[in-house]
Amino acid sequence: MRPTVILAFLLLFYNLFAQQTKPFVLGEIQEINSKIMGEERTLNIYLPEGYATCDTCKYPVIYLLDGSADEDFIHVAGLVQFCNFSWINILPPSIVVGIANVDRKRDFTFPTTIEKDKKDFPTTGGSANFIAFLDRELQPFIEAKYRTAGDKTIIGQSLGGLLATEVLFKNPALFNQYIIISPSLWWDGESLLTQFPKSFPKNTKVHVSVGNEGKVMERDAKKLYKKLKAAGLPTAFNCLGKEDHASIMHLALFEAFKWLGGKA
Repeated sequence: MRPTVILAFLLLFYNLFAQQTKPFVLGEIQEINSKIMGEERTLNIYLPEGYATCDTCKYPVIYLLDGSADEDFIHVAGLVQFCNFSWINILPPSIVVGIANVDRKRDFTFPTTIEKDKKDFPTTGGSANFIAFLDRELQPFIEAKYRTAGDKTIIGQSLGGLLATEVLFKNPALFNQYIIISPSLWWDGESLLTQFPKSFPKNTKVHVSVGNEGKVMERDAKKLYKKLKAAGLPTAFNCLGKEDHASIMHLALFEAFKWLGGKA
């Protein structure tokens, strides 16, 4: 068989295969130019089933820290979709906003007085700017671009849990549902736990989780829960002793969704 005939057959098979292949689209990517942060920030967005076909429908928003595609966005968006299934019915259809990281050690920590923290985290101390970005740029951007209403939830684990706790203490009205997983409250000698606010908005709910993650982290998570509970805040606590710092996220989040949805 002539080489030109072989090439023609190969091109035919390639074209047939290419025509049958379509990209699998999970969501969409948005870019927001933050004047506060002085940089471009990437957002990974999951829109619930039916969003494109219902012009009048509005949706609660879940803001996910560590929301890069290679971090927590894909598995969290999948879990939200699972919880939306009619035979599961844990969560209402929701928009997920994954905030991709640029420098999480900078963005999720406030200034520390501990010299070792400064050495281990040389870019530390930018959480005030990041919280201002959430408040004055990100939320208005999402609310202008998408049909939003109802609950605003923040999810943070580890240093993200520290940031979520800082928002809860310093700007609690920014979200009304807080999912705090394995928070790094050891930061700056546990100083954040001494800055407990006098009051919270009435519709605030908090779910705290920790695994088998060492005495300090487990103690601080329980201390946070007890403080919130004593303040009369609707708060739940999960100790997932079979999970460690690496494995806790997905299961803790599912338990939090069940509790927030009244299924726990």
